[in-house]
Amino acid sequence: MSISKRELTKLRIRDAFIIFIGSTLMTIAVKYIFDPAGLVTGGVSGLAIVVKYVSDTMTNYAIPLWVTNVVLNIPIFLFAMKAEGKRSVVRTGLAWVIMSIELMILPDLNLFPEKNLFLVSVFGGILFGASTGILLLVRSTSGGTDLLGKALRVYFPQYSMGRIIQVLDGIVVILGAMTFSIENTLYAIVSVYITGKVADLIIDHGKRAKICLIISHENENIAKEILEELDRGVTRLTGTGMYSREDKTILFCVCSNRDLPDVKDIVKSHDKRAFFVIGNISEAMGEGFVEHWT
Repeated sequence: MSISKRELTKLRIRDAFIIFIGSTLMTIAVKYIFDPAGLVTGGVSGLAIVVKYVSDTMTNYAIPLWVTNVVLNIPIFLFAMKAEGKRSVVRTGLAWVIMSIELMILPDLNLFPEKNLFLVSVFGGILFGASTGILLLVRSTSGGTDLLGKALRVYFPQYSMGRIIQVLDGIVVILGAMTFSIENTLYAIVSVYITGKVADLIIDHGKRAKICLIISHENENIAKEILEELDRGVTRLTGTGMYSREDKTILFCVCSNRDLPDVKDIVKSHDKRAFFVIGNISEAMGEGFVEHWT
């Protein structure tokens, strides 16, 4: 079914609003948490913190974060457009513009206790991870090393995008270690770890599930109760035991983490000798899970 122009416009407005929220949260994390505490977590924003500190130390004039963010991202965007085309960087371009403007106009305030580096690194990682996850949900990033890594992979396909970004961010973190203390760098690494975990949590929210494979002589009763009591689909597969050479019925069921204890109880109540295998699913799409693909 094709989507109407009106619906497409609504989706674009919604995505633009989400990009605004994600960019704003990222601006808060960089301007009010990482910068005052001297935590360099990688990316252009981390490099901007280094440039601001070094320029202030050497010339008594601190180059603002937004200036570095604009100056460094311009060649990155031009390179990305050449490598992948203009359409691939539109959403990221919007996030970059919003973040640059906010870094410029938002006042300098001491909102967080930068002396408590552990608290700052944890909260900063949560906030930065949330903003990263929100942007990735609408296929956007803040630019910087994420965009550069994606563009470089066009020319270096033998390396994964994640590996390329790790190298780029690693260089920035090393510069941060040379500028600030080792203690700051270690806390920055803690923040990077938390950022990744929070971003993954947001991206995978509602998509993770459990897969159950059940072999039992009571498969009909088990399947019926799962269908009726839990309202979860069950598929019957046929397999052959290679040792016994007997044909067996295998019940295939995908359920949520919340439903898993009930599935266990159902199987146990009908057949305590049933062969029951449970596995993790990183993403489940379709009825009962994420029903509308994006």
